[in-house]
Amino acid sequence: MPEYTKSSERLAQLTELQYRVTQQDETEPSFANTLWDNKAPGIYVDIVSGEPLFSSADKYDSHTGWPSFTEPLEPGHVVERPDTSHGMVRVEVRSVNGDSHLGHLFPDGPSDRGGLRYCINSASLRFVPAGELEKEGYGQYLSLFQMPEESAAEAQ
Repeated sequence: MPEYTKSSERLAQLTELQYRVTQQDETEPSFANTLWDNKAPGIYVDIVSGEPLFSSADKYDSHTGWPSFTEPLEPGHVVERPDTSHGMVRVEVRSVNGDSHLGHLFPDGPSDRGGLRYCINSASLRFVPAGELEKEGYGQYLSLFQMPEESAAEAQ
């Protein structure tokens, strides 16, 4: 299993926006970010540490302009903290190993999928397409995107 860590080398590779979002807890503009409408199959990993965070299988269109997920891919890689900034009471979502600010958790997600909305900044994520999971070291998640043999035969 790879080691997911935060390093000064990786921090130096971040864009200004990625740094402000992940390290200074900022929020990127809605509808003007790279992943809000991404519909490709794959996983989303922490831009700083590489730890797997979310799957496209749990992504949905929340009409907010940010990537939204119903649950983490690896709950042990996400931590939730109280956030009372900006005069609001919210739940901040951070990565465990990268300690990156990811976004916020809200109780207004799809009720048939648990009712949660992980509202995440694109700038805190790197998308790994399903076809590149093995090459990128995330092969253990391939089964999430492959049809079982029987289903594949029936689909033809």
